[in-house]
Amino acid sequence: MPRTYLTRTAPDTAEVERRRFMFRHPAVIRVTHWVNALCLLVLLMSGLQIFNAHPALYWGKVSTFDTPLMAMSQTEDDPPKGVTTVLGRTFDTTGLLGSSDGADGEPADRGFPSWLTLPSDQDLTGGRSWHFFFAWAFVLNGALYLLYGLFSGQLRFRVVPQRDQVRHFAASVREHLTLRFPQGDEAKRYNVIQKLTYAVVLFVLLPVQVLAGLAMSPAMDAAFPFLLTLFDGRQSARTVHFVVAALLVLFVVVHVALVVLSGFWNNMRGMLTGWFVIERKVEPAPAADGTGSAP
Repeated sequence: MPRTYLTRTAPDTAEVERRRFMFRHPAVIRVTHWVNALCLLVLLMSGLQIFNAHPALYWGKVSTFDTPLMAMSQTEDDPPKGVTTVLGRTFDTTGLLGSSDGADGEPADRGFPSWLTLPSDQDLTGGRSWHFFFAWAFVLNGALYLLYGLFSGQLRFRVVPQRDQVRHFAASVREHLTLRFPQGDEAKRYNVIQKLTYAVVLFVLLPVQVLAGLAMSPAMDAAFPFLLTLFDGRQSARTVHFVVAALLVLFVVVHVALVVLSGFWNNMRGMLTGWFVIERKVEPAPAADGTGSAP
């Protein structure tokens, strides 16, 4: 829905840059977007606090302490070192994973450092309180987003690729790899990479994350025994929950990077006010005197 046009001519070029304001993000989309961002941040930090209570991952129904898939710990060396073991391979991660400075400035035995966890001190009860509250807030907010998107048509606009976009999938991949972003009318819609990525996040990663979280709850397992069968045990569900969280963090990092590279202020204005600027360079109309430049 265009609002206005602005045109200016560059002094050293024969091209005219035309700018059009387009209303791109309705209020419900904007509000749920920012609520999701807050929920994901708190869920990540409180989840790492919970993970620190036992910084190791296993597969199956029980913890196999001698053969974890991943583990973080502090050695008894002087000074102590942080080590992270992944699938049997050990890495020195002193200062970040396994061992980091505590409140007294001395190396502390903890999986993730205090500046990444909520609360910052070792507090399993506090971490669970934050995590459970914002988990339900995230689910309810996500349900609102999906219902609104379904009935308003916004969901189809944002996650369903059009036929011409599917045909030009390879070209879209090349544009992303070379950081060439759509211009003009093409910038009015999300490209095929964006749509497919959003679809995977909305309909694969987030549902798996929620189900894995529920499978770790004994109360939920008693009410819905299929959850443990689905994930092959509570420890497997915990590992899936952790891996999907890492994938969501990767998605957010890439998303933020592309927001900055493709036009930070324009993207932020769009998600704060709803209005997004579309720019297109066009050849100017010939002047009345035949010189080839408009007055």
